[in-house]
Amino acid sequence: MQRNLRGTSRSATDVPADLFARTAELAAQWLRSLDRRPVAASADLDELRYRLGGPLPVGPADPLMVVEDLARAAEPGLVAIPSGRYFGFVIGGGLPAAVAADWLTSVWDQCPGFYACGPAASVVEEVTGGWLAALLGLPVDASFAFVTGCQTAHLTCLATARHHVLRAVDWNVEELGLSGAPSIRVVVGARRHVSVDRALRFLGIGRVSLRVLPVDGSGRMEVSRLRDELATAGPPTIVCAQAGEVNTGAFDDLDDIADAVAGTGAWLHVDGAYGLWTAASPALRHLVRGVERADSWAFDAHKWLNVPYDSGLAFCAHPDSHRAAMTATAEYLVQGGPGQPRDAMDWTPAFSRRARGFAVYAALRSLGREGVAELLERSCAHARRFAAGLATVPGCEVLNEVVINQVLFRFDDDRSTDAVLRRVIDSGEAWLSGTTLDGRRAIRLSVTNWQTSDSDITRALDAFRTAAAELLGRGPSSTENDRKGPFLT
Repeated sequence: MQRNLRGTSRSATDVPADLFARTAELAAQWLRSLDRRPVAASADLDELRYRLGGPLPVGPADPLMVVEDLARAAEPGLVAIPSGRYFGFVIGGGLPAAVAADWLTSVWDQCPGFYACGPAASVVEEVTGGWLAALLGLPVDASFAFVTGCQTAHLTCLATARHHVLRAVDWNVEELGLSGAPSIRVVVGARRHVSVDRALRFLGIGRVSLRVLPVDGSGRMEVSRLRDELATAGPPTIVCAQAGEVNTGAFDDLDDIADAVAGTGAWLHVDGAYGLWTAASPALRHLVRGVERADSWAFDAHKWLNVPYDSGLAFCAHPDSHRAAMTATAEYLVQGGPGQPRDAMDWTPAFSRRARGFAVYAALRSLGREGVAELLERSCAHARRFAAGLATVPGCEVLNEVVINQVLFRFDDDRSTDAVLRRVIDSGEAWLSGTTLDGRRAIRLSVTNWQTSDSDITRALDAFRTAAAELLGRGPSSTENDRKGPFLT
């Protein structure tokens, strides 16, 4: 029994009978609205602060009223990310089975930090980790962790790498810390994702330790320079490669990089945030040839697998090092037991966390191997069609080879590029993000949502054709150019 603020006792059976039914109805209404609603939010910052703000209430309120008021107040500030016409930031939607499983995850409220606290959550992660290794061609004995996203996956993998390369020179970083430790050399490409640097910073490895190698025009690491770097005797070394550059979608030559690293004692980490999923497609897996030869892999499920936020994975080929870098124990914890259950806190930076395995399990069960491959290949086909359509829009230049699901393009100049993008977003027909490439403005489209259809691509292309026709030739007005939105970097 539980007491509310007014002193009356309540139990779970006192929850209003229609609360969850009404919540499901609100959720269904939102999903049904996606095809006809603007993709961008309609409310500005001041309006949202007004709608959602105010002083903290003094007393309790009816839960059903709270949920309905929240849905009503938040609605104009919601971006239609689950829509098939959301093409920003390599963000997927939510597969129906994954969303439903995520609802159950909240209701079940399990803590999968260790087996005793959530047996089913622990086992579903164990099973799902094995499925993912098989699907992506990773070593069957690789250890893994369910984490918040690729940022924390990098942190997990690179902490393991730090442990491993320092142990090789007889330094126990968990015992001795970094003060007085041998320096670590980290070799990266010039177009790596910023989350790699951020994870290294969290681990006490600063920018001075980076050896930044040049890349080609698409962002692929120049492997000949990597060989030169590794041929020079140096401190314990971590090499970070990339499967899917964030703007162009380009892939480092992972097999060639693995050849360069072989025999040097360096640890090879792969940032596969979304690109690693191509290993699940017979038509695309050549892009990650050699990926299984790495020592660790970081990637997201909330991107191309289309499970709800947040959901990332870290895999390591050296379980002993992984566990040594992550594990913790205390007298009050109930760890291990008959049958050797898997205690997830041995593999992640977190004690308490969400049971993310349920949604990933449901996504994989609902798609199967063939469904995952079809989702990937369909997304890439949509991206190629979009790029082909853009090539017919006056003043538009496609900047990248469309390797997978990323299309990078610009218009005549920076002002035109930003103005056309803004006009498309304001139309409500699509949402894309802007970027800067080689000092010039560009627009980045990512087809990552399971719902994206031919009709969605047609609507987005028509929006760009209309915006270009309206704006090019007379140029964007100064008022338009001065407006700043969240899509500008």
